[in-house]
Amino acid sequence: MKLLNDIMIVMFSNKVGEDEFGNMYYEQKRANSGYRKKRFVRYLGDVESTKIPPMWHAWLHYIEKKIPRKKRKKYAWQQPHLPNLTGTIHAFKPQGSLSELGRRKKSYADYEPWQPR
Repeated sequence: MKLLNDIMIVMFSNKVGEDEFGNMYYEQKRANSGYRKKRFVRYLGDVESTKIPPMWHAWLHYIEKKIPRKKRKKYAWQQPHLPNLTGTIHAFKPQGSLSELGRRKKSYADYEPWQPR
């Protein structure tokens, strides 16, 4: 089945670029009458939509017409793109999170529930 998909991609689409994660981006060679050319991505590794950098996301969803360049100006405040890390050992765990096996530090927001007499 994978071979058939590869053949279909080569026959009916053009590769337009690749991002820093190795994901490859394609656009249909010809649009169906009355429609625009379809754009799609082939992921390297796991299929995870959060692995798509913002500029490629904009191109895929027709927000940008131009294909993203590799040499794009980076500002000092910009951080490198990271996929969603929820559920991994790299996930952000703020102070007081319940990820410590159900134990957490006391918080100012803690309260004593009302108990009827």
